[in-house]
Amino acid sequence: MRDHATLSVQEIIARYQALLSTVDAWFSRSQRTFPGEVHCARGCSACCRGLFDVTLLDGFLLQVGVSCLSQGRQQAIEEKARQRLWQLQCLWPQLQPPYLLNCLPDAHWTEMPEDDPTRCPLLGEDGSCLIYEHRPMICRTHGLPNIDISGESFSDLFCSLNFTDSNPLLLEDLRWSFRQVYSAEFDLLAQFNMKVLGSPLREADTFIPLALLIDFSTLLGVFPGTCK
Repeated sequence: MRDHATLSVQEIIARYQALLSTVDAWFSRSQRTFPGEVHCARGCSACCRGLFDVTLLDGFLLQVGVSCLSQGRQQAIEEKARQRLWQLQCLWPQLQPPYLLNCLPDAHWTEMPEDDPTRCPLLGEDGSCLIYEHRPMICRTHGLPNIDISGESFSDLFCSLNFTDSNPLLLEDLRWSFRQVYSAEFDLLAQFNMKVLGSPLREADTFIPLALLIDFSTLLGVFPGTCK
């Protein structure tokens, strides 16, 4: 087996996509196990507003997804992303390429207002996600609590539309191998960030609109515009 440190960008992306597929499998199993209790599904965009922070690896994958869209769609998305960037730079002038949130005090971006009505720039007119197959990890785990099979909680949050008559935090059938999955994710993040930033950071986050504007072709020498 090859040393992880020698993985190419393409190999990191492939492994990450495989990891995301296991997350999708857990979510689908949860929907089957609790029919009628899980409102979250493709086409629901009630939570797709405001500012979600994502990893640079997610950002690269987002750009791959955008490259699958028509030129008109791509231009409209970029325009929305740049408008959001302008708004954020009015608040935080130090927010410059590659738009890492690490340069901001935690309280500035970890406590964003929950009543922000701004729609994600990747939503279509009907509210559907335009790059659904390339959506970030947080979009795949959001809506249900992330409780490990050991009982350890990685997130107690869940959508108010789900499990309206019961407490999902107590349901063992919702639990999954989150520690193992997030450990594998952090390993891939460290490798990817080493290639992008020259440092094996496990946390180098940005916001979804900003992720769409990162110049990965300059940072990596690899253009993410390969629709797969």
